[in-house]
Amino acid sequence: MTDRTTDHLAANLAAVRARIARAAAAGGRQASDVRLIAVSKTFPLEDVLAAAAAGQRDFGENRVQEALQKQQALQQHGRATEISIDWHLIGHLQSNKVRRAAGAFACIHSVDSIDLMRRLDAVAADTGVRQDVLVQVDLAGEATKFGAPLDEAGRIVEAGAACRALSLCGLMLLPPYLEDPEQVRPYFRQLREFRDRLLARGVPPVLLRELSMGMSHDFEVAIEEGATMVRVGTAIFGARA
Repeated sequence: MTDRTTDHLAANLAAVRARIARAAAAGGRQASDVRLIAVSKTFPLEDVLAAAAAGQRDFGENRVQEALQKQQALQQHGRATEISIDWHLIGHLQSNKVRRAAGAFACIHSVDSIDLMRRLDAVAADTGVRQDVLVQVDLAGEATKFGAPLDEAGRIVEAGAACRALSLCGLMLLPPYLEDPEQVRPYFRQLREFRDRLLARGVPPVLLRELSMGMSHDFEVAIEEGATMVRVGTAIFGARA
């Protein structure tokens, strides 16, 4: 890790945090109401360490295997206790990866079926871990993306409320990529309104306290619409190869 890498990522993080603060203020909230997830997928561990040195704590990975490799590398270098990192799984979780994922992440953002919720709960209970999860909602029906449609998402939330070892914390959204962030706003608003309808139906607020939505090009709009977690990669680490 070079000083140039550290300085570059520290500057990018400062710029992103300033944008978060402005967007939060525009929505009548504090910057501390929004958790920044630095999406480190495909980037090397040295970039994670540089961002961590600049004060970043939460990192998002798409694949269980890549995240576990980075965690293992931290252990091998004796850095795991020195650096406080919360890993988030933001990509699709396959059923055959459930046993490896449970307990390895601060939060799994991508639970998109009742079966997956129950499998995670069973593994977490069996291994004695408490696992935070979000329900991934699909509002656009894109064939290339995962997530549950609204009716099914409501049933998954109900299943999550009944789990023994999972802590359901809220909802996640991966909307269509549109160049104009204002065109994405309706999707963020729909997720917030869906959350509000679930609350009105009696779902305890503690189970729906998080809205994970917004990426590098649209996170400010997401924050204005109520995001509590934003998943930002390119604006921090640069373009992926």
